[in-house]
Amino acid sequence: MDLSLRDLAERSGVSAPMLSQVERGTTSPTLAVAARIATGLDLSLSQLLRLDEDGHVVVVRRGQGRKRRSGGHRVEELTPPLPGQRADVSLHRLRPGAVTGGADDPPIHEPGSRETAVVLEGTVTLAVEGQRYQLRAGDSVTFDADLPHHFENNGEKPVELLAVVAAGLRRS
Repeated sequence: MDLSLRDLAERSGVSAPMLSQVERGTTSPTLAVAARIATGLDLSLSQLLRLDEDGHVVVVRRGQGRKRRSGGHRVEELTPPLPGQRADVSLHRLRPGAVTGGADDPPIHEPGSRETAVVLEGTVTLAVEGQRYQLRAGDSVTFDADLPHHFENNGEKPVELLAVVAAGLRRS
């Protein structure tokens, strides 16, 4: 899940300064605040506190990932929402004419993130900071995910791609 501090503050109802203090370890949240943070992260309180862990393997069955949709762009998150998760895997499906975001949309990934995408089916265009890259089934691409970017399906057939975003790994 790629949320900024401001996004999490909006989703949880906990102020950004308080979230920052909790993140830095300069304060400990009350259980009520921790519960609101968990809700903002789509976790239960026990998941956030890692109280319900009985193993280190989580299986997400085909079609059972968290889903979202925007126009002709469907996303299925294949990585479970675990505390401390540093990489997310998602399956993207774009109908003809669909895009993953607008040209002027701000990047949704945290600073230093890298994204690798593998085109599974179809032909797609990746636009990164005004540069365009044509990708076909079997092609892969890796780029700085905190730069403005989006994928476009300008063809007549659906596109399917797998994306892996690793958070905060790049050193400037």
